[in-house]
Amino acid sequence: MSCCGGGSQIGGPPQDEQNASGRKVFCVKFQREMPGLDEPPFDSPLGQRIYENVSAEAWKLWGEYCKMVLNEYRLNPANRADQEVILKYMEEYFFAETAAFPPGYVAPKSKS
Repeated sequence: MSCCGGGSQIGGPPQDEQNASGRKVFCVKFQREMPGLDEPPFDSPLGQRIYENVSAEAWKLWGEYCKMVLNEYRLNPANRADQEVILKYMEEYFFAETAAFPPGYVAPKSKS
Protein backbone atom coordinates (compact mmCIF):
# COMPACT_ATOMS: atom_id res chain seq x y z
CA MET A 1 0.00 0.00 0.00
CA SER A 2 1.20 3.52 -0.63
CA CYS A 3 1.32 6.31 1.93
CA CYS A 4 -1.66 7.94 0.21
CA GLY A 5 -3.94 4.93 0.46
CA GLY A 6 -5.59 3.68 -2.63
CA GLY A 7 -8.13 1.11 -3.55
CA SER A 8 -11.40 1.30 -5.33
CA GLN A 9 -14.34 3.68 -5.11
CA ILE A 10 -12.92 6.48 -3.00
CA GLY A 11 -15.26 8.78 -1.11
CA GLY A 12 -18.50 6.78 -1.22
CA PRO A 13 -20.62 6.35 1.86
CA PRO A 14 -19.09 4.20 4.57
CA GLN A 15 -19.71 0.57 3.78
CA ASP A 16 -19.40 -2.37 6.12
CA GLU A 17 -18.08 -4.69 3.42
CA GLN A 18 -15.90 -7.53 4.60
CA ASN A 19 -12.22 -7.20 3.91
CA ALA A 20 -10.26 -10.25 2.75
CA SER A 21 -9.10 -11.07 6.30
CA GLY A 22 -12.50 -10.42 7.91
CA ARG A 23 -10.85 -8.45 10.73
CA LYS A 24 -12.58 -5.47 12.30
CA VAL A 25 -11.26 -2.47 14.17
CA PHE A 26 -12.81 0.32 16.17
CA CYS A 27 -12.11 3.11 13.66
CA VAL A 28 -10.73 6.32 15.18
CA LYS A 29 -12.15 8.31 12.27
CA PHE A 30 -15.72 6.96 12.21
CA GLN A 31 -15.86 6.08 15.93
CA ARG A 32 -17.43 2.66 15.31
CA GLU A 33 -16.40 -0.90 14.55
CA MET A 34 -15.71 -1.41 10.85
CA PRO A 35 -13.70 -3.72 8.58
CA GLY A 36 -10.00 -3.02 9.02
CA LEU A 37 -7.07 -3.11 6.65
CA ASP A 38 -5.80 -6.52 5.56
CA GLU A 39 -2.20 -5.55 6.36
CA PRO A 40 -0.31 -2.56 7.78
CA PRO A 41 0.08 0.14 5.11
CA PHE A 42 3.85 0.30 5.74
CA ASP A 43 6.44 -1.02 8.21
CA SER A 44 6.73 1.56 10.96
CA PRO A 45 5.11 2.29 14.32
CA LEU A 46 2.67 4.66 12.54
CA GLY A 47 1.81 1.94 10.00
CA GLN A 48 1.08 -0.49 12.83
CA ARG A 49 -1.02 2.13 14.66
CA ILE A 50 -3.06 2.72 11.50
CA TYR A 51 -3.51 -1.04 11.02
CA GLU A 52 -4.85 -1.40 14.57
CA ASN A 53 -7.09 1.72 14.65
CA VAL A 54 -8.16 2.74 11.13
CA SER A 55 -10.88 1.15 9.01
CA ALA A 56 -10.42 0.29 5.35
CA GLU A 57 -13.02 2.96 4.49
CA ALA A 58 -11.17 5.67 6.45
CA TRP A 59 -7.93 4.63 4.72
CA LYS A 60 -9.62 5.15 1.33
CA LEU A 61 -10.77 8.62 2.42
CA TRP A 62 -7.20 9.41 3.46
CA GLY A 63 -6.16 8.64 -0.13
CA GLU A 64 -8.33 11.48 -1.44
CA TYR A 65 -7.16 13.86 1.29
CA CYS A 66 -3.53 12.94 0.60
CA LYS A 67 -3.95 13.79 -3.09
CA MET A 68 -5.16 17.23 -2.05
CA VAL A 69 -2.16 17.68 0.27
CA LEU A 70 0.27 16.56 -2.46
CA ASN A 71 -1.20 19.00 -4.98
CA GLU A 72 -1.70 21.90 -2.56
CA TYR A 73 1.88 21.81 -1.27
CA ARG A 74 3.43 20.46 -4.49
CA LEU A 75 4.95 17.53 -2.63
CA ASN A 76 6.94 14.79 -4.30
CA PRO A 77 6.41 11.43 -2.54
CA ALA A 78 9.85 10.28 -3.75
CA ASN A 79 11.52 13.14 -1.83
CA ARG A 80 12.44 12.17 1.75
CA ALA A 81 11.62 15.63 3.17
CA ASP A 82 8.23 15.59 1.45
CA GLN A 83 7.56 12.09 2.82
CA GLU A 84 7.99 13.48 6.33
CA VAL A 85 5.40 16.18 5.58
CA ILE A 86 2.97 13.56 4.23
CA LEU A 87 3.44 11.42 7.36
CA LYS A 88 2.79 14.45 9.57
CA TYR A 89 -0.50 15.12 7.76
CA MET A 90 -1.38 11.42 7.93
CA GLU A 91 -0.88 11.28 11.68
CA GLU A 92 -2.94 14.45 12.16
CA TYR A 93 -5.70 13.15 9.84
CA PHE A 94 -6.17 9.99 11.86
CA PHE A 95 -4.98 10.73 15.39
CA ALA A 96 -5.26 14.46 16.15
CA GLU A 97 -7.66 15.42 18.94
CA THR A 98 -10.20 16.64 16.38
CA ALA A 99 -9.61 13.82 13.85
CA ALA A 100 -12.89 11.95 14.38
CA PHE A 101 -15.79 12.80 12.10
CA PRO A 102 -18.78 14.46 13.81
CA PRO A 103 -21.51 12.06 15.02
CA GLY A 104 -23.77 11.02 12.15
CA TYR A 105 -21.20 11.95 9.46
CA VAL A 106 -21.84 10.44 6.03
CA ALA A 107 -19.00 10.53 3.53
CA PRO A 108 -19.78 12.35 0.26
CA LYS A 109 -20.87 10.19 -2.66
CA SER A 110 -18.34 9.31 -5.33
CA LYS A 111 -18.30 11.56 -8.44
CA SER A 112 -18.20 8.56 -10.79
